[in-house]
Amino acid sequence: MKKYNAGIIGATGMVGQRFCSLLAEHPWFDVTVLAASPRSAGKTFEEALAGRWCMPSPLPAKLAGMTVLDAAADVDKIARACDLVFCAVDMKKDEIRELELAYAKAECAVISNNSAHRFTPDVPMIIPELNPEHAQIIPYQRKRLGTNRGFIAVKSNCSLQSYVPALYPLSAFGVEDVLVCTYQAISGAGKTFDTWPEMVDNVIPFIGGEEEKSEKEPLKIWGSIASGEIVPAASPRFTAQCIRVPVSDGHMAAVFARFERKPSIQEIIDIWTGFSGVPQQLNLPSAPAKFLHYFYEDNMPQTKLHRDLENGMAVSAGRLREDSQYDYKFICLSHNTLRGAAGGGVLMAELLCAQGFIG
Repeated sequence: MKKYNAGIIGATGMVGQRFCSLLAEHPWFDVTVLAASPRSAGKTFEEALAGRWCMPSPLPAKLAGMTVLDAAADVDKIARACDLVFCAVDMKKDEIRELELAYAKAECAVISNNSAHRFTPDVPMIIPELNPEHAQIIPYQRKRLGTNRGFIAVKSNCSLQSYVPALYPLSAFGVEDVLVCTYQAISGAGKTFDTWPEMVDNVIPFIGGEEEKSEKEPLKIWGSIASGEIVPAASPRFTAQCIRVPVSDGHMAAVFARFERKPSIQEIIDIWTGFSGVPQQLNLPSAPAKFLHYFYEDNMPQTKLHRDLENGMAVSAGRLREDSQYDYKFICLSHNTLRGAAGGGVLMAELLCAQGFIG
């Protein structure tokens, strides 16, 4: 497999650091650029972090001495040095939208962890095992942008990565109504317990904008391409409550689902345990060997025990049982900064490389 030159935009933040830890020794991607805000530009990456490295693995030595560029002022320079950039900046949404467009128009592929372009009609929002065919919208986007190589592809919100992967494979039964309550880790806010001591021994029943994303974004994933756009599906109908809990990493979801044709419990478990997507078929470097894991024990899955399953790229499910109002209820879990953020972005980039959209 050829090597691709990659940049990390927003490298000093929580998700940017995850990208750094995942890409430092990646077999396909060679990190040639690190970029962040003007206050970090011109410093070495280690200096720019100023002791704020918060990943469980050490700061990669090969990145520590790299000079950080200005994510906004150095777009052309960065684009010339990269085949693709992973974008995880902390800026206002309209600023992110313009920044990502600038990179795409400079003929660089943009793999975005941000929400700014999630509802741009010709920007694919891909969970690689579920809707890889949405990459076929990229030629339409390039035509609109007037580019040959540049485009934007986005990840969905991190909380969706816990429960949508369990629901999507059941589409043949007609998923109609879904109620979900998510219990989300503090790293989803870019925080640790050291930087957010108020979260110790505390639960906050509100995460700004999260419930709207949880109810709306799945419909784009279920959507289809028509007339140069991804048209969101009309169903399933989602309603959500999103809660911040005192956990470092890992988003859990309590899911209630109603079907047009009710499957049996065994049918659901068989579909989950046998499910495999394009990343598994292509043996992509970041793909888990088994995407969905089901636990029969009543007290499983647990965040601390299972968030790192298959390098944090697998999704866990358990407690599947009938419900008195919906057809079924169950629990799901995923690692929010791995499968839900940087890891999912890296896997999407691997998919787009394998499909010939990058390089």
